[in-house]
Amino acid sequence: MFYYRTLVLSTFASLAFGCAIGPDYKKPEMPLPEHYRSKIQIEKRVAAEKVEIERWWEGFNDPMLSRFITLAFDQNLDLAQASARIAQAKSGVRMTNAALLPSGNLSANATKNHMSLETPLGQLLNASPGFDRNDSLYEANLSASWEMDVFGGLQRDQQAAAAEYQASEASKVATRLAVAAQTADLYITIRNLQSRINIAKQQVETQQKLLSIVSLLYNKGLAPQLQVQQTEGALSQVKATIPALEAGLEAALNSLDVMLGVAPGTYRAELAPVQNIPSPPQISSMGTPSDLLRRRPDLIVAERYLAASNARIGAAMAEYYPKFSISALLGTATAISTGNLFSSGASQAAGILGLRWRLFDFKRIDAQIDSARGSESEALARYRQAVLRATADVENAFTSLVKSEEQATTLSEGETSLRNARDSALTAYKNGLLSLIEVLHADENLLKISDAKVQAKAQSAQAAVATFKALGGGWDGSKLEYQPATTSVEPATSLASGT
Repeated sequence: MFYYRTLVLSTFASLAFGCAIGPDYKKPEMPLPEHYRSKIQIEKRVAAEKVEIERWWEGFNDPMLSRFITLAFDQNLDLAQASARIAQAKSGVRMTNAALLPSGNLSANATKNHMSLETPLGQLLNASPGFDRNDSLYEANLSASWEMDVFGGLQRDQQAAAAEYQASEASKVATRLAVAAQTADLYITIRNLQSRINIAKQQVETQQKLLSIVSLLYNKGLAPQLQVQQTEGALSQVKATIPALEAGLEAALNSLDVMLGVAPGTYRAELAPVQNIPSPPQISSMGTPSDLLRRRPDLIVAERYLAASNARIGAAMAEYYPKFSISALLGTATAISTGNLFSSGASQAAGILGLRWRLFDFKRIDAQIDSARGSESEALARYRQAVLRATADVENAFTSLVKSEEQATTLSEGETSLRNARDSALTAYKNGLLSLIEVLHADENLLKISDAKVQAKAQSAQAAVATFKALGGGWDGSKLEYQPATTSVEPATSLASGT
């Protein structure tokens, strides 16, 4: 009895003040460090130039890379799907906006009847004097209805739809950032494989020259057949690495075409000329870990879904309370002729005050509220986890960038030394001062370190791409801050432009 009395009092209190049932949303606070652990290492990097993070791909100074990323923005099918999801979410906002407004209907009909005389009713009426088997009915009505959102359930639905719409916008930015990063990563992979294939082919030429020298010495009786066979084996070993690299290159080229939304092979000829791996630029502004909360679109997505789940709690709690509606009808009807349709005698009107209350359904409502609260708790945990992972992404990307650049520098120095050592070994072999094994060993070491240097350069470029992606690509989601339910939500400028 006390439960129902409390509910009735709450109902009248809500009628008096018009408040929305349920918890108001507050963005959760995340305790994050003030600075990145790898900040000092990143700031000490030696790079060609600084680049604004909003257009980070231009900092690589590779026109073809910039062109492919622009094409991906225009042609990528994942982005097309994200745009379609925004349109769907926007329609959901419009529907919840419309639910708060009155609805009206205009209806009209004209009916002509010809009654059968073989039915019991027809036989009865036929016995009456002046019975006419044919009759007509004309009717026109204008009706309107409005569900009064006394307890804010519809407002909460609108808030949830608005938050989901904002999440879909941020999701498109996240997709755009991922597409740019994947395009850059594939492009770097292509240049990496091309360079490795080029190094292997150069090594094949070197080994073939060595084989010619050994064969000449063998023909003159100055070298045993064993040395010829050893040189041929080393040559075959280098040649065997090329098909595997070419297969990887083929797959990367096809993947890039798919990323650009075209059939495999479309841009193959354009990418055929071998170019250097683009050098990663300096980062102009890395911000702080707390900046990720507005710069990472995936975090905005998680936070907006959290806001939506919070609003769903209020929508579920509103089912505890009665729903009031007002309906009205104004029209005219006549069974004589259309000439009398709008006469005073044909007019008709009605007014209805409706009440719907799930008075004996509270157990089901309890379950719905518990489900909504559970969804909110899950969304909160997902958001907190996403923030922690985002911070780890940045730290890992920073470390990978710095260490891969250090590795590339060390390998470059080692390559110079090993190339000199290989030239010295070949000269000594020609003069009979060194065995062929030493020359082959020097060739193998030079091939390994040259290949490793190219891979390290590619890894540093890809680590730079991962860093820009981890930092949110320069996007600012502050324009997607939560808006009141009574405000119509329109796309944010920064999202619409994709910056």
